[in-house]
Amino acid sequence: MALKRKTLFYYCLTDMPVSMALFPVIVFIPKFYTTDMAVPMALAATIMLAVRISDVFTDPFFGFITDKYPTPWGRRRFWIALATPIMMLSIYRLFFPPEGAGALHMGIWMFTLSIATTMMIIPYYAWAAELSPDYNERSRITGARSMMGVVGSLVAQLAPAAALLFFGMGGSSVVLHIVGITMLVLMPICVFFTVTRVPEPTNYENAATPVLEGLKLMGTNTPFLRLIITFMVSSTALSITTPLYLFFITFVLHAEEKAIYMLTFFYLSNFAAVPFWVWLSTKIGKHRAYVGSFMLIGFAHPFYLLLGEGDFWLMLPITMITGFAAGGFNALPNSMKADVIDLDTLKTGENRAALFFSSYSFTAKLAASVGSSLGLYGLAIIGFNTVSPELNSEEQLFGLRFLFAMFPSLFYLASCFIIWNYPITEERHAELRKELESKSRSLKTMD
Repeated sequence: MALKRKTLFYYCLTDMPVSMALFPVIVFIPKFYTTDMAVPMALAATIMLAVRISDVFTDPFFGFITDKYPTPWGRRRFWIALATPIMMLSIYRLFFPPEGAGALHMGIWMFTLSIATTMMIIPYYAWAAELSPDYNERSRITGARSMMGVVGSLVAQLAPAAALLFFGMGGSSVVLHIVGITMLVLMPICVFFTVTRVPEPTNYENAATPVLEGLKLMGTNTPFLRLIITFMVSSTALSITTPLYLFFITFVLHAEEKAIYMLTFFYLSNFAAVPFWVWLSTKIGKHRAYVGSFMLIGFAHPFYLLLGEGDFWLMLPITMITGFAAGGFNALPNSMKADVIDLDTLKTGENRAALFFSSYSFTAKLAASVGSSLGLYGLAIIGFNTVSPELNSEEQLFGLRFLFAMFPSLFYLASCFIIWNYPITEERHAELRKELESKSRSLKTMD
């Protein structure tokens, strides 16, 4: 059942430049365009939300066509290769805007990047679900991919950190330029190894169910609904804090130039934690380990409220704990997604992995946009001034601290209750696999 390490490494490679590119989009782009490019806060939040609304149509579309229409080069790798140059162009235009670029430029290239990301991520993640049918091996695959993604996020921070340390170059624009160049070099190399060195399974049934009917069937999959609701609620919490991270360090701690260091510690903790959460899932089950990660981050986050000017290094232990907890957010739900697809395959007789992952992709991007928009709208409602921060009152600074520290914990703790009695355990999944294998043998005998 175990995938060869070399194959696993080549599969995971693509997640590194993708994470490297998307990390600055959610962390640095909101502040860069609302300060350096003078896009109004509420307008920037509206643009991000509008881009996500478009995913209602694009995500199911790409999920359906990659399931239903295989190419001579496979169902998954063709779309990943096709998306690569579009994603590279989008990142270049978004990270290197011309002088005078404003809200329209931001909106066009965020939308194009969203399309390219959808085209790449949906078949890429669906491919993982098809690499192994084993309950625990899927956690190993998604855990390894998650760690490679964290490496990408770390590279996106270490390169600017080195520029700040050795050359005194800092600020949001410098981060975007350095990360953009690095990503543009690495992405075609990593994608090349993934699409040429990882085999695609060929023993699948193409989806024949119409997309709307397929979505209705997904709605009857109770474990899927519970998982996707949990995923959306928890992702919203994480997305509230992500764009506010830079605002918090800049305007509360007054240490913008050091922000890249703190984010590095967060992702180092995140990287180190992934093997622990994968191991824990084999001992107590995936959903129980998932609950543990929610409880840890939910109770740690309020401690940020105690910080103020000059407390940059006091933030470090809280950041390391939250980073460790967040290590469970990628490996565990992605592995659980593959398990609910098995239940759908048993009911329909079709492999519709990409359509399922398109739903998760849409949910993830919607949560990211809703969370980011909630954070930015929150700042707009309290009248927070990013252009002239010295005009902010103590109440406005407290509002920023509350939005960053306390608000997300409500979502994390709610996620615990939603996923607590999740029905697909290791034992139940073993039964599903036996039923699938029995059904497959019966169909072969009939043929």
